[in-house]
Amino acid sequence: MATQSILITGGAGFIGSHLVRHMVKRYPDYRIVNLDLLTYAGNLENLRDVEEAPNYTFVKGDILDAALLDELFASFHFDGIIHLAAESHVDRSIADPMAFIRTNVLGTVQLLHAALKYWQENLDQHRFYHVSTDEVYGSLGETGYFTETTPYDPRSPYSASKASSDHFVRAFHHTYGLPIVISNCSNNYGPYQFPEKLIPLMINNIRTGKPLPVYGDGQYTRDWLWVEDHTRAIDLIYHQGRVGQTYNIGGHNEWKNIDLVHTLCDIMDELMGKPAGSSRQLIHFVKDRPGHDRRYAIDASKLAAELGWAPSIQTDEGLRRTAQWYLTHAEWLESVTSGEYRHYYEQQYQHR
Repeated sequence: MATQSILITGGAGFIGSHLVRHMVKRYPDYRIVNLDLLTYAGNLENLRDVEEAPNYTFVKGDILDAALLDELFASFHFDGIIHLAAESHVDRSIADPMAFIRTNVLGTVQLLHAALKYWQENLDQHRFYHVSTDEVYGSLGETGYFTETTPYDPRSPYSASKASSDHFVRAFHHTYGLPIVISNCSNNYGPYQFPEKLIPLMINNIRTGKPLPVYGDGQYTRDWLWVEDHTRAIDLIYHQGRVGQTYNIGGHNEWKNIDLVHTLCDIMDELMGKPAGSSRQLIHFVKDRPGHDRRYAIDASKLAAELGWAPSIQTDEGLRRTAQWYLTHAEWLESVTSGEYRHYYEQQYQHR
């Protein structure tokens, strides 16, 4: 019998799939249920190595489906939820903000409501973990860092929707006593990331000889977090974090976008056997996007002090590992960008 039953939402996405794999393998006596709608960025191919694990169950579905949530809670008696399901791309939020409100705000509230409904008899024996982003804090100047007490100042529909969901999670804690924890992370990178995001987009475009679009002057600064370091942090916070608390997770690795792209170009030239500097010729600057935050940087000292977490690798090494992974998984990249992977979803879902 499973010692814990955990619902992970959005577990077929980039961060979610790394977390599912981590939890399934590290805790064989847990029941891990992955609920994912399998929209464009969700990909069951990310989890082929654990899909037959005896402690893993995949369910295709929407967190807004109240009847489905009732069925899952009744069937699996969840001890905890780790909520990652979200629309997460800023550019898409600018084009279609309503999709972000639906999933990120209404979906989170629906999940909170279901958890409260099923856990209200013994709330203190459960945990609702909400995974958020540093973008809720707005934009930093040349100095300073986001801390857990930084006032919220979202600048895009995406960050506004995540800020709203964070507020609802805290409201359910203060109003109803729901035991919650929240984490706000910096930019993640690593294998299996959908190639609309900066690093896999650049790798894929270099691989195929396409232009490398860089917004504005390229001086936008981000803190980069290796995705497996993030999943280790989530594991720690879920098991040991204090109820009602927020923990910031950062990589201690700030990069200007243009410097990051230059480094990726040089790594790809080396790995692909191209003349040094040739990939840099693909860079071209494009019109800036609206509401583009200038700098993000995370102070993760609370997480380090309370739970002993620290990043395991620096970005230079992480970028090389990431580039090598995409080069050796060209079929994955091509199937994701062509949409052919949807056939796998349909076949796999019918099978289960």
